[in-house]
Amino acid sequence: MTQIRVLVVDDSALVRRLVTTALGQAPDIEVAGVARDGVEAVRMVDELKPDVVTLDIEMPNLDGLGALTQIREKHARLPVIMFSTLTERGATATLDALSRGASDYVTKPSNTGQIADGIAAIRDQLVPRIRALAGMRKLTPGTSRPIVRREHQPHATQPVSALLIGCSTGGPDALARLLPRLPADLGVPVLVVQHMPPVFTTMLAQRLDKLSALTVREAADGDEVRAGEVLIAPGDFHLRLGCVGRIGPVRAVLDQGDQENFCRPAVDVLFRSALDVYGGGALATVLTGMGHDGLAGARQLAAAGARILVQDEESSVVWGMPGAVAGAGLADDVLPLEQLGDRIVATVRRSRAA
Repeated sequence: MTQIRVLVVDDSALVRRLVTTALGQAPDIEVAGVARDGVEAVRMVDELKPDVVTLDIEMPNLDGLGALTQIREKHARLPVIMFSTLTERGATATLDALSRGASDYVTKPSNTGQIADGIAAIRDQLVPRIRALAGMRKLTPGTSRPIVRREHQPHATQPVSALLIGCSTGGPDALARLLPRLPADLGVPVLVVQHMPPVFTTMLAQRLDKLSALTVREAADGDEVRAGEVLIAPGDFHLRLGCVGRIGPVRAVLDQGDQENFCRPAVDVLFRSALDVYGGGALATVLTGMGHDGLAGARQLAAAGARILVQDEESSVVWGMPGAVAGAGLADDVLPLEQLGDRIVATVRRSRAA
């Protein structure tokens, strides 16, 4: 079995112990080394050449953001997973790290006094990400898997009424690059599910609002869904769409129902509820992300004649979610991230001009 070699970086001896113990329980993962600050981390990346780095944010001498910047100067494709606290300060720093090229993040367990629980929480979050990111690193540019596009099928005659976006790993950066390409007069509402915990989605919405011509905010229960606005599902809440009596305005409905695909919010929940409201008038876009959340909902939307676009493998941090939709033959097109915005705009305007 090929071992995935991980460098663990954290100034806390307890956290280093929790992380190394959690990773030691995975037969395909080897802790290549541990570092106590960013200076050691930068040096050990060069010396050990790990497959993945887990990087604490707040450290002495050189913090995680500074270390990440230096690592990225020499190792552009090395997967780096930030280790963050579930606080507003932690969320802000994590989003800064993602914008600087971090691959993903995990949140530290809130109660490290319970050693077994802390190890389990870290293992459940960290191990799947390490495996997914290490697998993506093996791809070299131009060697993406073959694309399966949807067989020709006439779309519903109705125009696009809403844009739905689902994403996970790599999603914050993808959204920061996609949403600014959508004009203020797009003419349809935008609903987003990004797998993120509470606080993080609030900060993400605020950041994206500064970048976009559209108004971006975290959804609140009962919000009217309007053209020109982007509503982001809040962490730990599913975002559904509802219409009173099926004739009134479409509104956001938030709930804490069971997780789907181990997620809350879940993309499938949004897609499924949009089917009831918009039918074939939905335009679904699946961006980078681990797992297959969105596949079941995309299948239902496609059957109703909705249009579906997905991000391609080469531009994705992890081609799990978009790859699942493309692999099922549900995507009308599979495009690099830099082309998706223009395609979305063209699709919406062409459908509404018909």
